[in-house]
Amino acid sequence: MTEHLPLVQQRRSFRTARAIAALLLREMTAAYGRSGLGYIWAVAEPVAGLLLLSVIFSLVFRSPPIGTSFPLFYASGLLPFMAYLDISQKVSTALRFSKPLLFYPGVTFIDAIAARALLSAVTQAMVLAVVLSGIILIFGLDVILNIPAICLGLAMALALGIGIGTLNCFLTARFPVWERVWAILNRPLLIISCVIFVYDRVPEGWREVLWFNPLVHVVGQMRMGIYPTYAGDYVSPLFVFGVALTCFAAGLALLARYRSDIIND
Repeated sequence: MTEHLPLVQQRRSFRTARAIAALLLREMTAAYGRSGLGYIWAVAEPVAGLLLLSVIFSLVFRSPPIGTSFPLFYASGLLPFMAYLDISQKVSTALRFSKPLLFYPGVTFIDAIAARALLSAVTQAMVLAVVLSGIILIFGLDVILNIPAICLGLAMALALGIGIGTLNCFLTARFPVWERVWAILNRPLLIISCVIFVYDRVPEGWREVLWFNPLVHVVGQMRMGIYPTYAGDYVSPLFVFGVALTCFAAGLALLARYRSDIIND
């Protein structure tokens, strides 16, 4: 009996991989179309945001809080922030997007979440590499990048997005009004995540409050990778991954518990 267990596990792994691959191709076609225009927009969106922030704040301040380049400074905050937003939004709507396919026994809600998370993660990594490289080359910046630190910052953003997105996947499916509530709660997120300023310059009273925003740590970690002189002593990857894992585990448990109710609703 036990001799057949590895074979059964292999078949299940193959079915899971095949389901994720099929869902991934479906996601690519739906999200970015059959041409490369969708991927161009994925890069153009953060570039437009960086240009807007750079122009506005360069008219007010002589130099950014760190370094001398406004585009590079705001890229260090906006890129991980947008990576988190994109993957959390994609994962939170995974069941809604793939709901007709979940009636098939070979497709599970985990497959739907994994496909969306994987596509968004790869896309955001590409966007980060293209935009950062473009800024450094176009403006001729002499920058020594800490690649492992940058990768850790991106991993923190993606993990947080997957965790919160998975929990929201259940909440939006079970309580449709939560999608609007969450959108309202997210509106001040750009400001309170230290994207347009640095955590070190926040007044003492507010600094302790902002520390509990995981995105503050994500942005701080990314800036540690881009600016070698930025200490970022407040950054705690363990806190971010802990929040991400807690939300992810809670979301999966709730989705497994109410799977049939959500699909048949």
